[in-house]
Amino acid sequence: MKKLILGLTVLVAFASCQEQQKIAFIDNGKVINEYQMKIDIEDKFKLKDEAFKARMDSIGKAFQAEAQAFQAKEQTLSAKARQEMYQSLTQKQQGLQQQFQYEQQQMQQMFSVEMDSVISKVNTFVSDYGKKNGYTYILGKNEAGSVMYGSETNDISEAVTTAINAAYNAKDSKKEATETAEEVK
Repeated sequence: MKKLILGLTVLVAFASCQEQQKIAFIDNGKVINEYQMKIDIEDKFKLKDEAFKARMDSIGKAFQAEAQAFQAKEQTLSAKARQEMYQSLTQKQQGLQQQFQYEQQQMQQMFSVEMDSVISKVNTFVSDYGKKNGYTYILGKNEAGSVMYGSETNDISEAVTTAINAAYNAKDSKKEATETAEEVK
């Protein structure tokens, strides 16, 4: 019995001597959605998409005008000339559609690459943040449920978002200063 009590006492002593682990979590979606780099990329691609759609509409209107001109003079053309003109318009339409599809796919790929870069930077930043701030673990909360519940006191999403945006804005300011200095030269 004395050995059992002694053993329990030793276990309790060892357990109390162990270092406390610092554990927190972040809401992945919140951090990524509020990351200024992601917002800037979305804004950039929104502008590119709007320009693409405007160009597509302009080309579409020009093609429509060409098709209407064909319809207007269609009756005056021979059957062979009508057939050739119709085939030419059909080929042009298909070519335009293929070109638009290709350009849209290229934009989507570029967007995906940049968004992958955002996620990678967030992951690297959170890892470095955890090391610098003495965390044993920083868990990610997401739709899949890797953190089903976490006390609000352990949610460092806001702190991480503020820190990553500060780092991003500092880099952005340095980049602008470098570009301005190069322009002056």
